[in-house]
Amino acid sequence: MTESTFPLEPTADAAQAAIRDEFAFFGDWSERYQYLIDLGRKLPEFPEDWRTEDNRLHGCQSMVWIVASGDATRLDFAAISDSAIVSGLIFLTLRVYSGRSAEEILATEPGFIADIGLAKHLSPTRSNGLAALLAWIRDHAAKAGS
Repeated sequence: MTESTFPLEPTADAAQAAIRDEFAFFGDWSERYQYLIDLGRKLPEFPEDWRTEDNRLHGCQSMVWIVASGDATRLDFAAISDSAIVSGLIFLTLRVYSGRSAEEILATEPGFIADIGLAKHLSPTRSNGLAALLAWIRDHAAKAGS
């Protein structure tokens, strides 16, 4: 796997608090969407040969690829999308969950989604895709931890 950008914060809870604080700076959703797009550009390089059907996340309208490495003590995730906003959502999700133990991943509810108002401002297809991404990560953590 390529060198991971994550984790940026020492715990998943600290990552969610940082996300809440960052999004609180923006007055409206056009600024928040632009910030999401900017975050998506910061995702680590995702090798072309990883963009396979086996690594594709189904349940998303846009194309999303995700791979995992590690074990129950530390799981790292790499992902990318062909959509700028979805890439930003991936960045936020990996910021919370990548580089964490399976136990911490499973113990951490994605509160940042409601806290920053994402739930109300995503289209149903993007919400479904985000739910699929979160479910994939939790499922992988559950398998690694068992």
